[in-house]
Amino acid sequence: MTSEHPPVLKATSPVDLLALVPYLLGYHPGDSIVIVGLHDQRVRFAARTSLPEDPDTPDSVAQDVAAVMARQFVQETLIIGYGPQEQVVAATDAITVALHGVNLPVRDSLRVTDGRYFVDWCHAPCCPVEGIAFDPASSAMAAHATYAGVVALPDRESLQATVAPVDGPARTAMRDATDRAAQRMAALLHTPDEPAPAAPSKGGTPDLDEVVLRSGRTAVADAVDRYRQGGHLTDDEAAWLAVLLTHTPVRDHAVLHTDGQEHDMRLWLDLTRRAQPELVPGPATLLGYVAYRRGDGAVASIALGRALHAQPGYRLAVLLSEALAAGIPPSALDDMSTP
Repeated sequence: MTSEHPPVLKATSPVDLLALVPYLLGYHPGDSIVIVGLHDQRVRFAARTSLPEDPDTPDSVAQDVAAVMARQFVQETLIIGYGPQEQVVAATDAITVALHGVNLPVRDSLRVTDGRYFVDWCHAPCCPVEGIAFDPASSAMAAHATYAGVVALPDRESLQATVAPVDGPARTAMRDATDRAAQRMAALLHTPDEPAPAAPSKGGTPDLDEVVLRSGRTAVADAVDRYRQGGHLTDDEAAWLAVLLTHTPVRDHAVLHTDGQEHDMRLWLDLTRRAQPELVPGPATLLGYVAYRRGDGAVASIALGRALHAQPGYRLAVLLSEALAAGIPPSALDDMSTP
């Protein structure tokens, strides 16, 4: 399950709500359950989880959803299931019970199947059994979101593609630049056979870890400033920063100086896509951290997934992934960075 933390928005009808969901997530969900938390009738939180494949075993998913929602400052919930009736109804029924167990009432439960929405528990004339056809694009919500620059991609795979590694000539160029960056690191450390020192140096020479950290501080500051001004890193600059981020103190320094601004997002997205596979964990974790702080849980989940695919035990990515899945709000990360 991934959690999303949308801006405060207000929906006044089922069509408004259904039109809003893709913009809350960043993509149009399919075979999913989306739970929306409301406070004073305004959307404050949304979480998405994949639709359980087995309709007989939705309880564990329901308990996870309820635990996440219980941590949010919401007063009531809405449930929207996307997919086949049998699977959706089994999951939404289980989630409704679990939410009631944590004292969160469910205002409505909707199902979306083949371009129509259904209220399966309602048998009034306003809720026909054949469902109600709807056009999300006709809602003012979609217009407001588009005007604000919020994008809803066709599906989660399209969102994943925005974080995918570059290929072709761009990949070849980065591979060559990374080779040069490795040579630069070896020259910096004066140890051609060792890419990084196993321990601080002795005998009156500077601590090699401190040498790397000084270089990392400079590279991070230059990169942040470049993207703040609308520029981007050259291949050699990107490769050098990616190599420096393999040193934990440099990575931690970057975290401390990353506060979730748009230029931070562009920087770490760019570096995540361009870094060589073995260098992905650092930039991808920073991208996940920035996206998490911005309330973009979907991108955060994808970025952290890339970091953990490259290095399954990458500690910071593990911690952030666990916090995201638990529905810990972005404000909990404030102490990790400078004002």
